[in-house]
Amino acid sequence: MNRKKALQAPYLFWSIMFIIIPLCMIFYYGFTDKTGAFTIENITAIATAEHAKALWLSMLLSLVSTLLCLILAYPLAMILSGMNVSQNSFIVVIFILPMWMNFLLRTLAWQSLLEKTGVINNILHFLHLPALNIINTPTAIILGMVYNFLPFMVLPIYNSLVKIDGNVVNAAKDLGANQIQTFMRIILPLSIPGVISGITMVFVPALTTFVISTLLGGSKILLIGNVIEQEFTRAGNWYLGSGLSIVLMIFIIVNMVVSSIFDKDGEGAVL
Repeated sequence: MNRKKALQAPYLFWSIMFIIIPLCMIFYYGFTDKTGAFTIENITAIATAEHAKALWLSMLLSLVSTLLCLILAYPLAMILSGMNVSQNSFIVVIFILPMWMNFLLRTLAWQSLLEKTGVINNILHFLHLPALNIINTPTAIILGMVYNFLPFMVLPIYNSLVKIDGNVVNAAKDLGANQIQTFMRIILPLSIPGVISGITMVFVPALTTFVISTLLGGSKILLIGNVIEQEFTRAGNWYLGSGLSIVLMIFIIVNMVVSSIFDKDGEGAVL
């Protein structure tokens, strides 16, 4: 018993130092002002025009990015599961290989590709085609989100699809179901846990990101993550930054609760 407690100690220390204490600090600053008095003004500040606009824009871009990831990921996951490849196979490793690269470097690479004098526009200019002017626009941000978070949608869906018993699918076909009926009544319902898990894994980081919007959106587009980051780093207003973080945390918790309702057994989890 003492040995188990000793093995748990590093994880307990890590959780306290890097999870519990930071969260306590966020809640302390979020519900106090510069004098240390209790206030909810830092929370209600989300209702101001500037902050509300950043929040709703963040939610809109996150929803669009999540939807695009789902549309792209589901067919790809079905192809991978139909090839009977394991998660350790070369094909899956190649697909998740970009995830091993630094997140910032991947985003900087897209900035180099999309900027007005970037690689894509140079190629279009060489081919005498119109330039692609999407840098510093919501389109560029969505593109960056989809590229960075697509693997987080593919893997949970793939994990759910490979768990579907082939005999169930064959039984549906033996009973006269065509491919569309088999998909709608068998495959899709059984893969819902993976879909919900993938939506959570994409929507949460997309909603909170500030690196992608900073590099690909420039200073013209501010998401709620950018507002919070600027309050902490530029304005030095930890109180307002913490209050806005708590509001954002509520949206994330709601998303995770919905995910847990539809995926009670964790079937969509990535192994």
